[in-house]
Amino acid sequence: MPMAATPTRLAVVVDAWFDGERRHADGRTTFSVEDGRVIAIDRGDHGAALDARGWRVERGAFLLPGLVDAHVHLFLDGAPTDGAVRAAHLKQDVDRLAEAARAGARQALACGVTRVRDAGDRHGLNHRVREEARRPGSGLAQVRSAGLGVKRARRYGAFMAMDVDDEASIRSAVQGLAADSDEIKLILTGIIDFDAGAVTDEPQFDAAAARCVVEAAHAAGRKVLAHCSGAKGLAVAVEAGVDSIEHGFFMDRGTLLRMRDRALAWTPTFCPVHFQWAEPAAVGWSPNTVGNLRRILDAHAEHLRRAHEIGVVVLAGTDAGSMGVEHGRALVDELQRFVDAGLPLDAVLAAATSAPRRHFGDAAPTLSPGTPFEAVLLGASPWADFAALRRPLQVWSHGRVGAAGTTVAP
Repeated sequence: MPMAATPTRLAVVVDAWFDGERRHADGRTTFSVEDGRVIAIDRGDHGAALDARGWRVERGAFLLPGLVDAHVHLFLDGAPTDGAVRAAHLKQDVDRLAEAARAGARQALACGVTRVRDAGDRHGLNHRVREEARRPGSGLAQVRSAGLGVKRARRYGAFMAMDVDDEASIRSAVQGLAADSDEIKLILTGIIDFDAGAVTDEPQFDAAAARCVVEAAHAAGRKVLAHCSGAKGLAVAVEAGVDSIEHGFFMDRGTLLRMRDRALAWTPTFCPVHFQWAEPAAVGWSPNTVGNLRRILDAHAEHLRRAHEIGVVVLAGTDAGSMGVEHGRALVDELQRFVDAGLPLDAVLAAATSAPRRHFGDAAPTLSPGTPFEAVLLGASPWADFAALRRPLQVWSHGRVGAAGTTVAP
């Protein structure tokens, strides 16, 4: 009869912590973790006693759930800003793009991002990395993969979506995609014309066609995330009943109220637009366009603040892989935009921890006894030093250490 494996035991002692919804700052706390699962959270410092019993003990100032970036494209590299370099990246063979996707997931984990939702790529690399990340000790952030999205022919989104036509093709495509995809991506609108300061093209789908996508996805047990900006596209998204609106620029209060009432989540993705405003030379924007970018960002911040006030579910996502938006590193930039918009820090951190987990259907979206130990250890509380989020001491994904420069916990 084979001998039972010796359980791995880890104790983490911290001065304060955030469970995904609420900060606990009333004295030291000890987390007891066995085989990658939290078995107890006890007031006080029990590190010495557990160390005497052979437990590995880690200490730090602050613990919070592993961060979640709810909108990335792993196969894209956000670091290069030269247009020719970015175009050449897309022309690489699939194996090289796969390695870029792995590098993105590896960098995300090192930055404390233990999960990402990949919002589409036409090569299926998000599926591939999703499977690789499930292997023990992979060193990759866990991946929720939208696989390949759906779009109209000759419209925006070829790098992340397939073409659909009539209702029959929509239902067939969604049913096929749902077999492997965790969510269904709907490319509802194009991109913003920053020179005009508006979304100037018509939505790719009307409400009936978008509703067809949603009905087919829901019948297959999948949620729908919709790439969408502009008043017309937002109206279609809400009427169709998508599960989350991605980007959502040119939002308005009426749309937010309907989103709240229909439990639609919003992933605002400030980062790509903010980068182009902060570094206009990288794109060659004129002063007039830079002014448009600033107005768009200010309005976006105002609507984010209103969304929080009225109770819209907000998810933090960066659109990492876009120009200037690096995997992992960009998430704290995105959270800074939430802070700048006036959201309280507990709501900001919830948008990157419990809110996306709950939206994804996790049974236990907060850091609590009985849950997998997916956590980030910091050297200071974000309430005292927000930049501490950029300097994780340790990162655990399913109980295993994943931060740069560390090894898998014994």
